[in-house]
Amino acid sequence: NQTSAIMFVIVGFSHQKDLKVIFFILFLCIYIITVLGNLIILLVINMDPALHAPMYFFLRNLSFLEICYTSVTLPRMLVNLLSSDTSISFAGCAAQMYFFLFFGATECCLLAAMAYDRYRAICNPLHYMDIMTRKVCMQLAASSWICGNLVALGHTTFIFSLPFCGSNVINHFFCEIQPVLMLVCGDTYWNEVQIILAAAFVILVPFVLILVSYSLIISSILKIKSAKGRYKAFSTCFAHLTVVTLFYGTAVFTYIRPKSSYSLDVDKVLSLFYSVVTPILNPVIYSLRNREVKGALFK
Repeated sequence: NQTSAIMFVIVGFSHQKDLKVIFFILFLCIYIITVLGNLIILLVINMDPALHAPMYFFLRNLSFLEICYTSVTLPRMLVNLLSSDTSISFAGCAAQMYFFLFFGATECCLLAAMAYDRYRAICNPLHYMDIMTRKVCMQLAASSWICGNLVALGHTTFIFSLPFCGSNVINHFFCEIQPVLMLVCGDTYWNEVQIILAAAFVILVPFVLILVSYSLIISSILKIKSAKGRYKAFSTCFAHLTVVTLFYGTAVFTYIRPKSSYSLDVDKVLSLFYSVVTPILNPVIYSLRNREVKGALFK
């Protein structure tokens, strides 16, 4: 009795009918601010010659990535909030999952590359520009995008090659892995294990690299004799550390856990946090904590 689903229905926040208009206005404002905020960061970095250091090259990639990342879920969610038809085609659902995983996995790798950049800037300041050349920066960024593409392609192909039957209702606001996997026929235990292992690899490996980088950074900062010097060194890492904490904190809890502990309501909140809240905070965090960016914005 297994059949291939040709359409899915995304529940989203349709059960909260009284709040749909409020949600629409709220998420529309968030989307506009996110896109404009990251776009301003992109334009400021491109226009100001003083912001062409390696750190800003990665920040430019991150801002572009956040615009794309948010655009995968929010526009569709806004349409569903005002429409009675919240269906999405099989191919559309697969495409949404692919791009969401693509940009999410790329961000994991890019944050690791940014941690390596901060490590070189603080631990090897005299040779920083010789090590972090434009070629090296482009290779690190390209590797992040390629890795994200491979992870997304593997996950999406694997999940959507499985048989779907029965309910086609996705209890989420987009085609997230776990809600879609719950619609697969039969026992999905090994599928779930494989997805958790793959997610652990793409999330934990960059996270471990970030931890190693910051262990070396903290060790170098503690060797600085003046308190002013220590503060200045740490302040260059604060924005990146904040983004890493916000992004990885929710991503680890969402993907690296068994289905038995899975809660649809909790997952929706977590997904909102790392797919909607974090992208809107990035421009604020980087612009408020960075003297050069604030100066360029003022100009």
